[in-house]
Amino acid sequence: TETVYGLGANALDENAVSKIYEAKGSPSDNPLIVHIYDKKQVNDLAQDINENAQIIMDKFWPGPITIILKKKDIVPMRTSGGLDTVAIRMPSNPIAKALLEEVKLPIAAPSANISGRPSPTRGKHVHKEMNNRVDGIILGGDCTFGLESTVLD
Repeated sequence: TETVYGLGANALDENAVSKIYEAKGSPSDNPLIVHIYDKKQVNDLAQDINENAQIIMDKFWPGPITIILKKKDIVPMRTSGGLDTVAIRMPSNPIAKALLEEVKLPIAAPSANISGRPSPTRGKHVHKEMNNRVDGIILGGDCTFGLESTVLD
């Protein structure tokens, strides 16, 4: 995305999400950020969306802002790290947006690195660290921001 390179799996599929935790070597209570292509998808994933959250989405999406909201039951506990909330963001990166729109699914997309290591900002970083842990790598050039998204709760 525009922030850092990320892994991706169907956020609604527990088996797919489990592969993310396995590839990263991260604890299963670490919630994943769910990426969407359309603001309307928030209503499928979250409930009790307040006016402040709506204002932030309208002003800063697409972009590097993640919002924590109360999750609906459709979001597996595996995706939310066992929490009753879900982290949602709509990226501005053209490749990420096109992929999300093509699959028409919410995608769990944490940084593409081993847990505890620096987040990758170049495809070659992902290739070096994750090549044997993922099925493929989409190269999209250097990341614009080079930092993870800002998370608002």
